Amino acid sequence: MQREYDYIIVGAGSAGCVLANRLSESGTDSVLLIEAGGKDDNWLFRMPLGFMMTAANPAYDWGYASEPDAKLAGRSLPLPRGRVHGGSSSVNGMIYMRGHSSDYDGWRQMGARGWSYAEILPYFRRMETSWRGAGRDHGDQGPLSVTPVDGSGLLQAPIRRSVVAAGFEESDDLSGAKQEGFSACEVTVDRRGRRASTARAYLKPALKRPNLRILSGAQATRVLIEDRRAVGVEISQDGARVELRARKEVILSGGAYNSPQLLMLSGIGPATQLAELGIPVVVDAPGVGRELSEHPLVYMTFAARDTSFLRALRFDRAALSVLRWLVTGKGAFASQITSGVQMLRTRPELERPDIQLVFLPVRLDAKLWYPFGKQQSHVLSVMVIQLHPESRGTVELRSADPLDKPRIDLNLLSTPADFADIRGGIAAVRRIFAQSPLREMIAAEIAPGTEADLDDFIRNNLKITQHPTGTCRMGEDPDAVVDSELRVKGITGLRVVDASVMPTVPGANINAAVIMVAERASDLIRGLPPLSPDP
Repeated sequence: MQREYDYIIVGAGSAGCVLANRLSESGTDSVLLIEAGGKDDNWLFRMPLGFMMTAANPAYDWGYASEPDAKLAGRSLPLPRGRVHGGSSSVNGMIYMRGHSSDYDGWRQMGARGWSYAEILPYFRRMETSWRGAGRDHGDQGPLSVTPVDGSGLLQAPIRRSVVAAGFEESDDLSGAKQEGFSACEVTVDRRGRRASTARAYLKPALKRPNLRILSGAQATRVLIEDRRAVGVEISQDGARVELRARKEVILSGGAYNSPQLLMLSGIGPATQLAELGIPVVVDAPGVGRELSEHPLVYMTFAARDTSFLRALRFDRAALSVLRWLVTGKGAFASQITSGVQMLRTRPELERPDIQLVFLPVRLDAKLWYPFGKQQSHVLSVMVIQLHPESRGTVELRSADPLDKPRIDLNLLSTPADFADIRGGIAAVRRIFAQSPLREMIAAEIAPGTEADLDDFIRNNLKITQHPTGTCRMGEDPDAVVDSELRVKGITGLRVVDASVMPTVPGANINAAVIMVAERASDLIRGLPPLSPDP
């Protein structure tokens, strides 16, 4: 095995696959992409609705869980993270959203130079092949396919009418000029009905290049540092430890849990904590592992009178849907089953949406069923997601063993404002379901139930959207871990490129933002001038 490369990228997830493609296309001599998981060659990765069977599957997941939290009734939450080519982009729900433009303008105001919405919009365009075609807000020549969900069989029309009757707005494009309102869902699925993970969109085409190599089943255990310069990485593969050298840069793209963990294992992090674990301190960086942010959510459920997506899960219908998808790339299993997405403000004085609603025409525990067999009852579900939580958590080392899982404390619901936002989102859903035609389609609200039990319901049922960010935050202040070009402070030749660098979590599903970060980072790494910002 070759032991020296120009660039070593740790993590073949949403960001790592983008970097592997862009750095290898530039003519550099050699790029190595290291991935702890394996190939995404199971057919379920390609079928969009297959994520219901691959998400949190131990074969493709890191198996992380949060620390038990008294604020969540002592619960520990599962924290699914993709451990496979494409990372979480291979196992997520594929929803494509950017968030509000002010989210990124807020990054710039926090000291992240070059990351305002006007400056990053050209990178969103570069990465897309949008069904909308090319324009100010979208591109049509990028690696990543973005298509709409056909909501005609997913109760989209009655939900839309009830949303409007409740006094809420609509939007033709939540990633365009109007970033508030109800809209059909967009997903990273190509026109052939195949999931467009970064492994498929970016990595697979690039693997044809002789200057790119991917090393699967190898977990990075530390960054090799000499004279405050990153010169390579140590990996564990098949029980052996191997050192690999980088002539130019080492780039960490392990995500908001693994990137801070690897920095701390390498001696970059809070000095007191590292010393307690016997890890020699290279850079005292108190911000490493701090500022963990996540989107909390609760599910609301309603008993439906006579219909839901459950009808499509009858065994014979589901089998035909899989066959139709294989042959034509169409049908019930060829996309997401989201009826629509709504971005709303729970208070009129807010400048941007604080709640995201995701409408699902099915019960959360839906199962395949057989003709003439017992069928589950029909249920409609709504995800109530808080977009801008004040609470911040931490990622810390559990031990000095690099194969030990990190200690992840989400610290959710630590402020009254976070409770208030979620309560406001629940009230908005009730307002919508009180309108026709949804009012006539449901028999009763199943959960949360009575208003008196609302806070207990939130504590006992709060989950996360799997959007962790912020643990290697970028900025120019002393506590920032990386600068605005994503270079780790105090070390040369080392960058972090993934969701961990985001100063705040964008107000939407974050996969699009992660890919955008990697696209812009690839230009920074190569020393290319940034794409011209929009006026």
